[in-house]
Amino acid sequence: MISHRMRGRGLALAGCALAAMTLSACATTGAADPGADTASTPTSERAALPRGLDGAANPDPFPSTYQAMPRRDAAIVGATVFTAAGDRIENGVVIMTDGRVAAVGGADTPVPQGHQVIDARGRFVTPGLIDVHSHLGVYPSPGVMGMSDGNEATNPNTAYVWSEHSIWPQDPGFNAARAGGVTTLTILPGSANLFGGRSVTVRNVPSVTMQGMKFPGAPYGLKMACGENPSRVYGSRNQSPATGMGNVAGYRTGFIEARNYARRWDNWRESGTGEPPNRDLRLETLAGVLDGSISVQNHCYRADEMAVMLDIAEEFGFSIRTFHHATEAYKVADLLAENGVCAAMWTGWWGFKMEALDAIEENVAFVDAPANSCAVIHSDDDTLIQRLNQEAAAALSAGRRAGLDLSEEDALRWITINAARAVGVEDETGSLEPGKRADVVIWDVNPFSVYAQAQQVFIDGALTWDRTDPAYQPRTDFELGQPGQPNTVGGAQ
Repeated sequence: MISHRMRGRGLALAGCALAAMTLSACATTGAADPGADTASTPTSERAALPRGLDGAANPDPFPSTYQAMPRRDAAIVGATVFTAAGDRIENGVVIMTDGRVAAVGGADTPVPQGHQVIDARGRFVTPGLIDVHSHLGVYPSPGVMGMSDGNEATNPNTAYVWSEHSIWPQDPGFNAARAGGVTTLTILPGSANLFGGRSVTVRNVPSVTMQGMKFPGAPYGLKMACGENPSRVYGSRNQSPATGMGNVAGYRTGFIEARNYARRWDNWRESGTGEPPNRDLRLETLAGVLDGSISVQNHCYRADEMAVMLDIAEEFGFSIRTFHHATEAYKVADLLAENGVCAAMWTGWWGFKMEALDAIEENVAFVDAPANSCAVIHSDDDTLIQRLNQEAAAALSAGRRAGLDLSEEDALRWITINAARAVGVEDETGSLEPGKRADVVIWDVNPFSVYAQAQQVFIDGALTWDRTDPAYQPRTDFELGQPGQPNTVGGAQ
């Protein structure tokens, strides 16, 4: 199961408070025991803080309301199955029961009675694809200035903002991504700031609200950015950071403040006396990084800057989960693997600014080579997210041309299980293994073909996209009445 340490800490604190109240209620009146040690007993009982002033009292203020769509238990039979957990299975069977993968195997795998049988002979089956770097919903596609909600470019440290509060669920890009086989995606704030705010992982389902998409139990990430973006944005305003050294000083200052902030709260909770610290949403997020409940998702292109960020993490005792864009990750592939850090990359994007100048098409393949590596392909784009399979195919081809012994199974992991690991949901999705969510894509041909199209997409075992059935081709209000689109909900022409 996915852990959420912040939630656990909150429950633990609540338990302590309940125990304290119970002891108080059981106390008897009368003279105090002269032998009792009263030195460690608070002189007065601490009242609970008013709602909203203690983050630990409600660590999940915007809870997921996600519910799987209507579904039938089903068995996909006859396909070539890529599990992302091992070798491919020819003439394979995938059993989906109660929204979970119940079994995966060869043609002799028994189909439970009552399961719908989906004949996938001649086709290919993979786990649902995962994009770890998307701005859908916060930069909708097509976009207008009124919906440009991805960058709170007002201060180098805006760790107090959460990307989920900018998500517009009606973004047509979600439907387009689903048609490309994407079942899970992480939405991040933009990269104008040293600390850009919290990221959120969502299920790619139609929903009226953000909470209806929010992946239950998925950990939050903190978007950080190094390099040109923050120094350019704030240097142009004649304020810090204006240089790379200003960037690093800003990270260190932020974590020093967060460490002191967490210490003040810990001291107040332990002593039970005095005034509590003022709640600070900015430092609360950074403290979550320090206690491990929030992962670091770090926009960082250059190899030397990734090494510096790892030194900062070591200085303050936190971990970096994933470097994003990472065009020079191939130069420090061993260092990333040694530290258990993922790198989320493109295959062919390069040269659009200085820090992207030294990119190579073999980047993903070289990062994948060391033991304990975690190479990931991401989009950062509303069009590329529809073609993650093609981006993986291009990276696979580049790696093979460089002489690396890579298989299609290796390449599939870059957009499935490695991506799940990069955002902390690998125990729930990313591979076709018993017990995991039934996030499944049926492709008409090999998914690494330029001609491949997702024919059917299942999320938690529910059919959410069917290329041949308009009833399973959701439309947003924006798309209704547009050229080439159906004019009514449900797909009727």
